[in-house]
This record gives sequence, structure tokens and C-alpha cells, in this order.
Amino acid sequence: MAQDPPAETAAAGPDGRSRGFAPDTRPRAPGRGRRVLRLLITGLILACAFVAAALVWQFYVTAPWTRDGRVRVQVASVAPQVSGQITELRVADNQTVKKGDILYVIDPFDFQVSVTSAQAELDNREADLQVKRTQAARREALTTLSTSIEEKQQYAGTAKIAEAAVASAKAQLSQAKINLQRTEVRSPVSGRVTNLLLRPGDYATTGTVNIAVIDTDSFWIDGYFEETKMARIHVGDPVSAELLGYDLLIRGTVESITLGISTANATASTQGLPNVDPVYTWVRLAQRVPVRIRIDVVPDGVTLVAGMTATVSVGAPGAHRRDWLAGLRSHFSGAAVPTP
Repeated sequence: MAQDPPAETAAAGPDGRSRGFAPDTRPRAPGRGRRVLRLLITGLILACAFVAAALVWQFYVTAPWTRDGRVRVQVASVAPQVSGQITELRVADNQTVKKGDILYVIDPFDFQVSVTSAQAELDNREADLQVKRTQAARREALTTLSTSIEEKQQYAGTAKIAEAAVASAKAQLSQAKINLQRTEVRSPVSGRVTNLLLRPGDYATTGTVNIAVIDTDSFWIDGYFEETKMARIHVGDPVSAELLGYDLLIRGTVESITLGISTANATASTQGLPNVDPVYTWVRLAQRVPVRIRIDVVPDGVTLVAGMTATVSVGAPGAHRRDWLAGLRSHFSGAAVPTP
């Protein structure tokens, strides 16, 4: 390949006047070396772009992670089993309670009267039973010359009726005592009282929820994963979750996977036939499947609150990147990749 002719520069004589042009002998990089360097740089940039695109595709499309995670918790809805006016409130909003702690007290006066009345009724029935048994025993001891068999049976039956009355009175007394105990409404779980709106003087109605207690031992995370990522999620897989506002990771385990989600086309019409939507869009979005995650380790300083948003990743850190690299090697080598 012909090279460019050397540049010429003007040469000066002893008197400072120019005498002509002399060739420029300064070293210059050869043209072929520059072209090779440019090709290497271009190839390196393309390779980096390919690797970056593959990693981005793997991270956003195939890796089992989602930003759509929610912290969930069980809430005990407490309702009284007896009705009455609340005379004492023993908890405050957001107060921590233990299972069995008294939340509030209903006026016990009417229920104490019921216990006293039921006890008196039981005493009366027991005394009557004693009389009936004595009469039946006396008639049973007599011969048929003094009494008839029919009369003996009547007195024996009267004693049986008295026994049943005593049993009924005992049951009523037990019910009255239980109702008296139920005037002290207790927490069914250990946790924290939330959204407390009660105050002394309010009327509590049987079966109407008026206080809620968050079960602090029941927190879990629901991760809503796209269906394209479900092949990489299995029950028992390790999970890491990061809450918004916290840098520390929560460790957990995939506990279960929901086996059904709602679909509009499954709704039956008024005639019982499938109601299929005639509109079909070209852009089909992947469905999101709920995955229940058991929380194993919560770092110190992280406070779980139901409803918080979490970024959830399934699998050990770096496992999916290793799987992708193994798949890439197998693609070029022709070897099979073992499935987990």
C-alpha cells in the first residue's frame, strides 16, 4: 500500500533566509495500525453492548423478581359475645397486647343477677329432686297390698322428671357464669390494637366487630409475578425482599403458589353460557400470579407494616445469572443444561 509522501518544510540558512524545502522526518503512526485499532475498539463495544443487552433481557424478562410485592398480615376482628354498655376500656390505640389480655369490660350487673338467679333455681330443683327421690323410694319399699305398681311407676317417673330439671338448672347456671365471664372481652391473639375507636359508654352488640388486633406473628409477603417467570419459581425456593425505605433485606421462603386467578371470560351469562369478550388486543400483557412467601428473618431496625411495598427476588443471589451463563455456554457448545 502506498504511503503518503513526507511533508516538506522550509529550511533556513545562516542568514535566516529560506533556502528551500526539506522533508519532515518526524515519526508518524502507520495507517494500517490505526485501522486495526479502530476495528478492535468497535468489536469490543459491540461485544459489551451484546452482553449488556443479554443481561438486561435476563434481568427484566426471565429472572423471577418483581417490584409488585405486598406485606400482608392476619387481623383478628374482635366482637363481643354478649351485649351491654362498655364500662371500662383497658387498651389504647397501637398498644401491644398478649393473648388473653382484657381489651374492655361490659357492664356485668345484669349478668351477675342472672348467675344468682340461676343458682337459686338450681338449689330449688335439687331440693325438689331430693323430695321426689324419697317419695319414690318409700313407694318402692311398700308391697302391692299397700300400693299399686302403677303408683310406684308414677313416683319413679316424677323423680326422673326432677332429675332432668336439676340438669337443666345446672346448664342454665353454667351459661349464666359463661356470660358473666364474657363481659371481659379478651384478645384472641398476641399483637397490636389498631384503629381503636371505642370509648367507655359505647354500647357493644353481640357479634358486631368493634376492635381489631393485628397478629404480629402472622406477617407474610405476597409477590405478584408475571406468568413468564413462573417456570423459575418453586415451593421451598429462598427469597429476598427489600421494602421501600429500607436497605436491609428480608429473608424468606416460597410457601405456596396460587393455583387460580380470575378471568373475565369465565363469567357466565344470564343463560349460563360463557361470556367471551369479542375484543382482542394485539398487545397481550402477562398475567400476574400471587406467590405466598413465608418470612424467616427480619433484620433489626426493619418494622413490618401490612400494605408496605416490597421488591421480591426468588432464588439465591447470583443464581439466575449463573443459570444464564450456563445456558449461554450450552448454546454454543451443544451440551444440555440440567434443570433444577
